[in-house]
Amino acid sequence: MSLNLQSAEFIKSAANPADLIQTSMPLICFSGKSNVGKSSVINRLLNRRDFARVGAKPGKTVHVNYFSVDGKVLFADLPGYGYAQVGQVEKARWAKLCEEFFSTQALTLGVMIVDSRHKPTADDQTMAAWYRETGSHVVVVANKLDKVKKSELAGNLLTIEATLALPDAEVLPFSAETGAGRDALVAIINRAVG
Repeated sequence: MSLNLQSAEFIKSAANPADLIQTSMPLICFSGKSNVGKSSVINRLLNRRDFARVGAKPGKTVHVNYFSVDGKVLFADLPGYGYAQVGQVEKARWAKLCEEFFSTQALTLGVMIVDSRHKPTADDQTMAAWYRETGSHVVVVANKLDKVKKSELAGNLLTIEATLALPDAEVLPFSAETGAGRDALVAIINRAVG
């Protein structure tokens, strides 16, 4: 199946576990730290400037946001984790929502977005563990490629792969800024929804 990624529409925001969508459609989940550029990756993927909200402050995505793509696939944009400047009560709500998401949703593909400049954090490792428990196929998008020295990239990608320990997960260098890696991510998504 080859998706028309420019045909995308917002469906709903799930603030609580009861609001999560149960679907038989292929479901692709996007996750990442609050400041990793998750919304920018989604916007680049869809070739839309402001489709997923991009905020000046990290932590703009506080619900699970669902999008229909080409009427054939659902994208789920999870709340960012780690750096958002929100209270403990709100962080606990996010954690409960994500736990419920991973325990009840049948994922076709997980797109885990990390920063290609840094070793994944403890929060990234927790997210990787959730993906491992689902048994779903995962691609690790190493964003901010445009900010990495070429001489450091290969070592950084190996560190990301080793730290996350996701069996069979491809680590894909990506730049939401320049579009590098977009075609490879599109190909992975099209294969996953087959």
